[in-house]
Amino acid sequence: MKTSWRSASLAAGAVAVLALTTACGQDNGGGTPVSQNVGATAPAGGGYSGLGNPGYGTGAKEENSATRTATAGELTVADNPELGEVLTDSAGFTLYRFDKDTAEPPKSACDGDCAKAWPPVPADDATAGAGIDDSMLGEVTRADGSKQLTIGGWPAYRYAKDTKAGEVNGQGVGGTWYALAPDGKKAKLSSLPGLSVRHDTNLGDIIVDKNGMTVYRFLKDEAWPKPVSACTGACLAKWPAVAPVETNDTKGVKKKGLMSFTRPDGVKQQTVNCWPIYTFSGDKAPGDINGQGVGGTWYAVTPEGKPVGAPKQ
Repeated sequence: MKTSWRSASLAAGAVAVLALTTACGQDNGGGTPVSQNVGATAPAGGGYSGLGNPGYGTGAKEENSATRTATAGELTVADNPELGEVLTDSAGFTLYRFDKDTAEPPKSACDGDCAKAWPPVPADDATAGAGIDDSMLGEVTRADGSKQLTIGGWPAYRYAKDTKAGEVNGQGVGGTWYALAPDGKKAKLSSLPGLSVRHDTNLGDIIVDKNGMTVYRFLKDEAWPKPVSACTGACLAKWPAVAPVETNDTKGVKKKGLMSFTRPDGVKQQTVNCWPIYTFSGDKAPGDINGQGVGGTWYAVTPEGKPVGAPKQ
């Protein structure tokens, strides 16, 4: 009887280890990284997608010059999955507002290099389409004498790095640029799942939390045979652990290894593919990826739980 009991215990233990191995850590170490190396040496607190520091971004490409001068035509309302109702021009390009501007009275604070990265929308021929109150449309005379469209008093801009209709790459840039809602207010985040996927033009599909903030992995963490976080103390203050999320409160995220674990300090933390996940205190607005590549150890996460652009190990 004793031998039989011992054999059964060993067999049960083997099954438990096999189950844990299947659930966590099948990709060794840091996992198989995505073959991108975007921002691998990005410093903490840098601008979104490597944009410049003045709060408006730089590096606008010349092929976007048509976007800078095109008239608005009939404005439309687009339904963005992350931002709700967003105002666009007749070609479907997102319109933005700048926090350093004023609406009462309307005044633009974006000139020079700023206006190259954020082309002012001409007031000529702009009309209100369906779902837009015509009284919201107005104009302001810029320093160069040109007339700029205003929405609810706020000067309207396009973003030179939006190269396709429907893109919202300017959302949150510098913590001062935001997509316009039809009433001139900032477009607000719609109700997002606990974890979901957004497409970043530089990184591809990455996971974001319920607030639309980018989620990251730490290469010093472990996933096998169980999740272990190497980020404690001051590190955890800078890289807050993502709280547990119900499996049915996710969208587009791989379900395997989607679980939580209890840290040594008693705090429960979410994992994707068994790897602990975090947000970054240096990201100030949805869409920011300032944590990408910090220290060569922090990387955004694919829907499968892989670190985007991490060096091969």
